[in-house]
Amino acid sequence: MHISSRPGSARRRLSLGVAAAVGVALLASGCSASSSNTGSSGTYEAPSKDTKAELTYGVWDQTQVKAIKANLAGFNKEYPNIKVNVNVTPYDSYFTKLQTEASSNTLPDLFWLNGPNFQLYASNGKVEPITGEVKSGDITLSNYSSALDDLYSLDGVQYGVPKDFDTIGVWVNKALFEQAGVDLPKADWTWSDFQTAAATISSKLKGKGIYGVAGGMDGQTTYYNTIAQSGGDVINADGTKSGYDSAATKKGLEFWTQLIESGSSPTIQQLTDTSADQWFTSGKVAMFWGGSWARTEVGDSSIAKDVQVYPLPKGEKQATVIHGVSNVVAAGSKNKAAAQALQVYLASKEAQKQQGDMGAVIPAYTGTQTAFAKSQPGVDLQVFLDAVDYAVPFPVSKNTAAWNALEGSELPAAFSGSKPVATVADDLASQMNALLAKEK
Repeated sequence: MHISSRPGSARRRLSLGVAAAVGVALLASGCSASSSNTGSSGTYEAPSKDTKAELTYGVWDQTQVKAIKANLAGFNKEYPNIKVNVNVTPYDSYFTKLQTEASSNTLPDLFWLNGPNFQLYASNGKVEPITGEVKSGDITLSNYSSALDDLYSLDGVQYGVPKDFDTIGVWVNKALFEQAGVDLPKADWTWSDFQTAAATISSKLKGKGIYGVAGGMDGQTTYYNTIAQSGGDVINADGTKSGYDSAATKKGLEFWTQLIESGSSPTIQQLTDTSADQWFTSGKVAMFWGGSWARTEVGDSSIAKDVQVYPLPKGEKQATVIHGVSNVVAAGSKNKAAAQALQVYLASKEAQKQQGDMGAVIPAYTGTQTAFAKSQPGVDLQVFLDAVDYAVPFPVSKNTAAWNALEGSELPAAFSGSKPVATVADDLASQMNALLAKEK
């Protein structure tokens, strides 16, 4: 479970900053799941250019504020009388504050939502659909990855506009491959190729305390991907049933437990004490499954000159988890038309390209990511952009945090080897299904 203060890290295991109690509290705030359309008609008409309003824009990443303010300067050329106050709340407390605001109907006019929290707020009538913006042509969903669009759609209604995204690749320490006498990967490598390389490096460099790969309990960067690659799923498409009791999903978990059991990876206890990214940046593992956000951490490390990135190895199929933050309008905003105008502007190619060019994020708008791809000379960051073609959405439901907590409590027994994967996965599925039944 990682939530770090490092720039960009708040976009990784995004569900883990939210306690299961958040969902319960919001659901108890006076809205029921059946009220998803209450106050949220999705109507839209672009306001006149002389509209006067003052908006609040809620975000959690201070490192993006410079680029946001550059966007707002462009927005104010179109709407000079709409003042936007950017409210930054650190990620660790962002959703606690958002919960309080949702309960008292004082949400920011426009604010960031992530996938694991989206359905909870949308199903409780707290988020305005973007139906009108789409119908008018001011927002075109085909400009974004369909997997990202799906992440912010509920019951056939689109609520959010993706502002950025991240995918997963394999960060490789070329120097350690060379020391172990192992050829560097090929772009079309398989699970078998990966496992062989990891085992060989661990065997050859064992005396130096070096492993082939670091596993870990971070689903977004590890087992969510192998579950998808094995043809399984964490949760079914409509968010009503766990996939953990399927044979394919268990195979995706076993990919990691076998690496740990074979000694190709540090133990789960070692990985609890020192995270996988720290093992990699300290030069103690040759391969690390990490997100596009790891660019900054890796680039600032002592091993930066020895690093390359490769696509994830292929299992039954090629797959990576994709996630992206979304800009959403509060259904209860007193300045809804102005907030929608800002939402539309931030979704534009111009604003998205500016975000990318300033190095804030990988912008979600297709064709605006060139700056990211070139931002680390000598490292093939295009891998993360190409991965969009085979990406699957981050697994979510209406109360993702509740079963995320179960993953955190149950899966360590499988990764430590104290219980069989099948037993743990079946128990997890049973408990998860009981929670999902309460979401209906």
